[in-house]
Amino acid sequence: MAARTGVRGLSSEDLQVIRDALAAGRKPRVMFTEAAGQIAGQVGQVVALTDPAESDEWVVVRFGRDELPFAPGDLQVAPKGAVARKAAPPAPAQPVRVEPEFVIDKPVPAPVSNGQAGKASGNGSGGDAAPSPASPERQVKGEASAAAPGPAPAPRKAAGRAAKPKPPPGLTVTLAYTDGEWTVAANQGTKALAKPYVIRPAEAMRMVSLVDVPGVQEAVEQILAAERAEAEQQAERLRAELAEIEARLQELRDAG
Repeated sequence: MAARTGVRGLSSEDLQVIRDALAAGRKPRVMFTEAAGQIAGQVGQVVALTDPAESDEWVVVRFGRDELPFAPGDLQVAPKGAVARKAAPPAPAQPVRVEPEFVIDKPVPAPVSNGQAGKASGNGSGGDAAPSPASPERQVKGEASAAAPGPAPAPRKAAGRAAKPKPPPGLTVTLAYTDGEWTVAANQGTKALAKPYVIRPAEAMRMVSLVDVPGVQEAVEQILAAERAEAEQQAERLRAELAEIEARLQELRDAG
């Protein structure tokens, strides 16, 4: 793949720019010149520079899935927005008879007698028309196009969606009445933020007043009314007992 005379290739300045880009971890793009033959106009990436003293082809280019060495004359700096084009294949040195690779849709007419040859033939001639094989130039062009791989497709980025943040567990505040005592507890999920602790009835009534649910306040008021009645009865008993104790004490004082 040596460079041809008169074909513009990579200059010493271009090679220095490529060497600096490789040192920085980049792979500069180059385009194949006419000196490269059938792949002229295609675009590749320089992946390495070998020792020019060992070979004339010391610029290693990634082209499709292959990495091949080329001479500086086979390459030039790829212009911005360059689109790869396929070069026309060279004409064959001599015509070669090859088997046709294309399917013939038109059926071949069956042989006819000499008397009906003119009627069977489409152009009125007496001979049978045989399908001509595919031309060598057409087949060579098709094989050259299939052999020249195109530029590697750019990897598609996976369209990922940002994960939604997990919501915090629910908060539960419980107001309970058990065995004549009002208690409050708080849980967040399965974690206990506040274990049940006793509060006064007035505090319980104030918390219930914030909940506008029919029947809840009435139930709490009934509980408080029952507790109030029971407390008043207990107070009456205690006052009666206290009066008896004071009367007994007074008798003891008078006897002394």
